[in-house]
Amino acid sequence: MKEKQLVVKDNTLINAAYTLDLVEQRLILLAIVSARKAQQGIDASHTITIRGEDYAKSFNVSRQAAYIALNEAAKSLFKRQFSYEKLTPKGNIEKVTSRWVSDISYINKEGAVMITFTRCVIPLITKLEKHFTSYELQEVAHLRSIYAIRLYELLMAWRSTGKTPKYKLQDFRKKLGLLDDEYERADNFKTRVLDTATTQINQHTDINISWEQYKEGRRVAGFQFTITSKKEPLKKGRKQITKKEAERLAKTGETYTELYGRLAQEYIIG
Repeated sequence: MKEKQLVVKDNTLINAAYTLDLVEQRLILLAIVSARKAQQGIDASHTITIRGEDYAKSFNVSRQAAYIALNEAAKSLFKRQFSYEKLTPKGNIEKVTSRWVSDISYINKEGAVMITFTRCVIPLITKLEKHFTSYELQEVAHLRSIYAIRLYELLMAWRSTGKTPKYKLQDFRKKLGLLDDEYERADNFKTRVLDTATTQINQHTDINISWEQYKEGRRVAGFQFTITSKKEPLKKGRKQITKKEAERLAKTGETYTELYGRLAQEYIIG
């Protein structure tokens, strides 16, 4: 049986704003899988080695293509940053910007990349107790759009509820990693980013998704997504109920997201 490669991220990292190209995203995911396997010893001095053959096997590319990709990623990943917000002990909002790696190197004769995650990244991928998202690496192995991978991760955080909150357009663009001058027109954004990502996710992953836009006046203000599992086994101790039945169990004043988040602990809704 093929060993599962589990990607696990704190939801803070899932919702962070960053831009990575396809190879960089894949390299980070492989490094997270590796870090999770050795999490007892992971700290800011721990170096993770990703070999070309591992990349080739995980993403179904030739070894030569993998070596070239890793070599290029090793040159660019060091400069990449991500940003997020967290609450201080006094309840204030702290805005954090961090690099992904403190150092990275490529060993040409071995076709391997050596990565050291920064101190900000490590607790977001290893020391997790609640509010995290996990999925198997194979689910995104065939996604070719950088936005498809990011969108899949964002939606997996809401898989149990079946529906995301409404994402404001500018915030959503940042989560997907778009620059301000990329796909500025709404029709281009929907066609080149959302439709492409949706098609790939529906074809190659374990979920089906759809989206709808909402407007403020005539302007597109944001998007909301619906998620359904292609195969959702009935978990022990949980009953299957319809969405209509779930809505009957709503408490007074409970929002759609609160309802589904609460009932998903006891039921499978579909």
